[in-house]
Amino acid sequence: MTSLLSVWWVWIAIAIGLAIVEVLAPGFIFVGFAIGAVAVGLLLAFTPAGSITLPVLLLIYATLSLIAWLVLRHFFKGPKGQVKHFDRDIND
Repeated sequence: MTSLLSVWWVWIAIAIGLAIVEVLAPGFIFVGFAIGAVAVGLLLAFTPAGSITLPVLLLIYATLSLIAWLVLRHFFKGPKGQVKHFDRDIND
């Protein structure tokens, strides 16, 4: 019997769930995990069933999620040393 995490569409559903969480709590935290889940789902869709064990699959997911998060952090970070300062209140 195969694990539910060995099915490609489960990983796509997890990615959609993480993308929804990212919309509700923005900050580029969950989008890296969502990209990793999509990548694992696509990997499972194009490989024979049962060819990748669950521990290896989770290792691939963790690695791809970390890489995606680091790439997003590199592209979406602010300029170095720059901090937002607010001089007036929105209610003024």
